Amino acid sequence: MRDTTPQPIYLADYQPPPFLVEHVDLTFRLHPNATRVLARIRVKPNPEAAPGQNLRLDGEGLKLIAASIEGTPITATPDATGLTIPASELPEGGFDWESEVEIAPEGNTALEGLYMSRGMYCTQCEAEGFRKITFYPDRPDVMAPFRVRIESDLPVLLSNGNPTGVGPGWAEWDDPHPKPAYLFALVAGDLVATKDRFTTVEGREVALNIWVRQGDEVKTGYAMEALKRSMIWDEQVYARAYDLDVFNIVAVDDFNMGAMENKGLNIFNARYVLASPETATDADYASIERIIAHEYFHNWTGNRITCRDWFQLSLKEGLTVFRDQQFMGDMRSHAVKRIEDVLTLRARQFREDDGPLAHPVRPESYVEINNFYTATVYEKGAELIRMLQLLVGEDGYAAALDLYFDRHDGQACTIEDWLAVFEEATGRDLSQFKRWYSQAGTPRVDVSEEWQDGRYTLTLRQHTPPTPGQPLKEPLVIPVAMGLLGPDGAELLPTKVLELDAPEASFTFEELPARPLPSLLRGFSAPVALNHAMTSEARALMLAHDTDPYNRFEAGQQLARDILHAMVLEGAKPGPDYLDALRVMLCDDSLDPAFRALALRLPGQDDLAASLHQAGHVPDPDAIHAARRTALRMVAEALASELGQLVAEMTTPGPYSADARDAGRRALRVQAVGLLAFADGGAKAAEVFAQANNMTEQLGAWGALLGIGAGAAEGAQFYRQWAHDRLVVDKWFAAQVIHAAPERAAEIARGLTEHADFDWKNPNRFRSVIGALGMNHAGFHHKDGAAYRLVADWLIRLDAVNPQTAARMSTLFETWRRYDTDRQALIRSELERIMEHEPLSRDMTEMVGRMLE
Repeated sequence: MRDTTPQPIYLADYQPPPFLVEHVDLTFRLHPNATRVLARIRVKPNPEAAPGQNLRLDGEGLKLIAASIEGTPITATPDATGLTIPASELPEGGFDWESEVEIAPEGNTALEGLYMSRGMYCTQCEAEGFRKITFYPDRPDVMAPFRVRIESDLPVLLSNGNPTGVGPGWAEWDDPHPKPAYLFALVAGDLVATKDRFTTVEGREVALNIWVRQGDEVKTGYAMEALKRSMIWDEQVYARAYDLDVFNIVAVDDFNMGAMENKGLNIFNARYVLASPETATDADYASIERIIAHEYFHNWTGNRITCRDWFQLSLKEGLTVFRDQQFMGDMRSHAVKRIEDVLTLRARQFREDDGPLAHPVRPESYVEINNFYTATVYEKGAELIRMLQLLVGEDGYAAALDLYFDRHDGQACTIEDWLAVFEEATGRDLSQFKRWYSQAGTPRVDVSEEWQDGRYTLTLRQHTPPTPGQPLKEPLVIPVAMGLLGPDGAELLPTKVLELDAPEASFTFEELPARPLPSLLRGFSAPVALNHAMTSEARALMLAHDTDPYNRFEAGQQLARDILHAMVLEGAKPGPDYLDALRVMLCDDSLDPAFRALALRLPGQDDLAASLHQAGHVPDPDAIHAARRTALRMVAEALASELGQLVAEMTTPGPYSADARDAGRRALRVQAVGLLAFADGGAKAAEVFAQANNMTEQLGAWGALLGIGAGAAEGAQFYRQWAHDRLVVDKWFAAQVIHAAPERAAEIARGLTEHADFDWKNPNRFRSVIGALGMNHAGFHHKDGAAYRLVADWLIRLDAVNPQTAARMSTLFETWRRYDTDRQALIRSELERIMEHEPLSRDMTEMVGRMLE
């Protein structure tokens, strides 16, 4: 087997850059196979670094044509990762480094650096893509203003900053704000723009443009409105105004990520820009609004203030995720948004924390930084910001953020800089809180209670399980928002925040009229796993009466989880408590339909596997699948009348609107249709599919049919109707795999990879089949191992052309140790086969190596 331990980079080894860059001038002479990049970079020694060091410039896959220092040609021989100019050959003080290189964008299938997507030139430079464009000190703590000239016969030529000149076959751009190279962007293509204008609170007139391919401009209206809402919100809530004369967004078909916040020129995966009622679901609309906001908010939390090194990635990403969560709550529903965010956290980040890929929010080392764009860095990082706000209060948070922006504008910063402004603004010591950034794993909080003569004592104990490289854990500061309910569901104690900062702490409440029911972790106040033994009657009471929306939802989920565990382990059946509580919630018209739609869901199969594993059981994917289907059928039969009534009541007559009200009604309607299919054989789902005038209901109804083994005719109709729309065809691929019967999932996925429309080099299309197979829990883990083999085959193939996407997709295997020995042996065999393949990228070598350790 190959050496699985390539040389890591360590946070402890950080050194300031020996040279800084004062200014960058770039000229691009675009050609699909022979683009010339001319660079003039003004370099100066860094006074904070040791003097007399060599100049090291990063560069990969570059053909060096010429190089000079202060106009004098030099002979330089690049190595595999860049080139080095000895200190003895460098002038005293500052100097100009000039180079001319040749690159081949059309052959760049990794989609990093400058590449082509269906005839369009575009870039992706985060984290280390700029070194594939020209030789440069490609690290985030080297910041400089850029001037760019683009020469091409394509009609639209874009880069960062403000346009300064344009003529036949050329355009020039100037970005006056110093930025790291990872924020550089260039786009050239035959594009059209949806245009608008925005006047900032400071009076700046900003031209807004969303650039797309001809014909797609009719699908950009929602994205433009979302952008303007984001700009207004950031001014009103964070007092942050935009700082250039133009803000450009470009939709790209081939893109590894969701979007990229390049200064003044955001580049987006097309699926997060383009939407019409007929082609996009309500979930798509919400994603567009959130990601447009996220990338715009990066202008201050990521661009104006960036991270010193990639270990500090959560400094910009965790904070910006938290900001987009706040924004979406304000735009839609805080309660529903919080539930959705926690579901995402548990599905992605808790899973990560519970396996071989666990790492701190600020890692101590990495081999390939692309592998650390993770749920831990993003979603858990956002939870740390949320806890900070809860601990210091909203006023303290606002004061700290004002200080952060004032002090660090234009700088590359660290987590220490971030926490220091909170300590200074609020006077609070955050040394223990800082452990959240360095300690991996999901903390467990165990609950015990005592009641005697009106005196109630609540005892909380915390411990964090061992994770790779961290066998021992220290106590964290855990804010536990809580309240107390009476036997009738009335609130005896409104929400207050307890701070658990020791391994164990007890809290006493006096003079209570009756034994209370504690409502703990309200609003999911900390990213922990709560172990609180409760009766089904108590959970049903909370589901019916808790004043905290998240805990009300979680009571129903835990009640269902307990029932499903008993079904898997003991063959039990759902009792009347759960069904009665679900009926009461379902028929409560005072509740947001979007909330009812979420509460109507049963815990997913992967959720059940994780919770069974944490309870000390070996999860059986087949038994989980069977129990969940049985429960769905029983719920559907018990609530058939109510579900049918909801399908009728939750229609949205009139023109389509993506607003929260109508989206919530459609969500509840689709959820009801999906459940009802288990009782009526899909009759209502077929009716809704035939009548649907929006993608939410059409796709939802087809999914309901697929879920009961029907839907073949509807699927054929769906493809005929939408074969011309690449984003809808992604949905067509994914739905068939996600809803496939477990014993056929791998076979169906394999067949789809042979379909003429399966362009496996397109990340969206690859994820729509191979990624979707991982979402079919019982199908992926079918005991014949066919899905494991299929995924491994495709990871090996994709790794040769797009290591970043392949390595991220390898996380489908990250939970392999939770299953039985036969499945573990099958997965281990596939992981070892991947590791033995030659050649294998650093990205994949690191990920698979960590999973095998």
